[in-house]
Amino acid sequence: MDLKKIEKILKEANQPKYRLEQIKEAVYKDSAISFSEITTFSKELREKLNKEARILSFEAEKILVSKDKDSVKALLKLADGKYIESVIIFSKEDNWTVCLSCQVGCPLKCAFCATGQSGFQRNLSAEEITDQILFWRHYLKNNSRLFENCKLKIENYNIRNVVYMGMGEPFLNWGEVRKSIENLIDPELFGFGSRSISVSTAGIPDGIEKLVKEFPQVNLAISLHFADEQKRNKYMPVSRKYDLRDLRYALQGYFKESRRKVFIEYAMFKGLNDSPFDADSLIDYLKSIKDSYLLHVNLIPANITKGNFQPSDFQRIKKFQNLLLRNGIKATIRKSLGHDIQGACGQLSSKIKSKK
Repeated sequence: MDLKKIEKILKEANQPKYRLEQIKEAVYKDSAISFSEITTFSKELREKLNKEARILSFEAEKILVSKDKDSVKALLKLADGKYIESVIIFSKEDNWTVCLSCQVGCPLKCAFCATGQSGFQRNLSAEEITDQILFWRHYLKNNSRLFENCKLKIENYNIRNVVYMGMGEPFLNWGEVRKSIENLIDPELFGFGSRSISVSTAGIPDGIEKLVKEFPQVNLAISLHFADEQKRNKYMPVSRKYDLRDLRYALQGYFKESRRKVFIEYAMFKGLNDSPFDADSLIDYLKSIKDSYLLHVNLIPANITKGNFQPSDFQRIKKFQNLLLRNGIKATIRKSLGHDIQGACGQLSSKIKSKK
């Protein structure tokens, strides 16, 4: 929501200053996404606002709900006709988490990523990033019947956690991502705690440095996936510019500034990065990082995308985890959600692009 534009409209209409506070209350607290929902305003004012401004900077093109109703994915059409995706996930802690996109496409071109393979189009504005949360709050609040006969507690529609782990690399759009985080932790706007926010990167050292200096309480996650330099270079081109040594130095610098835990995201692909050799490579690499006890590995069965990237089976993932644990590396197997709703980032938007 563009508060400055709305404030200007209200001023030109000679409205009292408290009108803006009423709008903020309706949007950020009551989950309104249309001025028509703000019934404390006159009909004339609602019509004027609807004509001259919008609360959301996009429209929902398609929404897919998983069979277990523990994840929901939306294809969102931006004002310029481009598409992004956004996802909500229900965790075992009875909380909803929103997975935010920060770019249209992604310039990193990871071979296994549907977003990367679709190419980069542009950065999202801070408004387009945070509007995804407004959208999901409204969706959950107004779709309680969908979840009546399942284990989920729909009353928790007020999303508890935010992760920058959707389409795009957050540190390649840091200016707008920074603004969006500032809005998220603003108690007069979204009011999230810093520790409820996580930023995931494929390994941009200067971005890691900026995050810990500007938002030391925001969580950091590293999309590693390969601890072997040759494999990482092949499947994650970012490693050709910032190799594993650069990432090691960046993490050690991070730990000097903060004693916060860092999550290592490791998507597991059958026959590609799930062998005992790969486990040993990961163990050696993580142990080479000073203060490695602050690292925690999340092993994630990969979502199926284009090419020959298939998810590892559970038994192989379990063996991989046991090797890490026996060598003093903390590791958790994470459930991969959304297979039936094309859960991998970029799958829906890439289909739209291919039809044009």
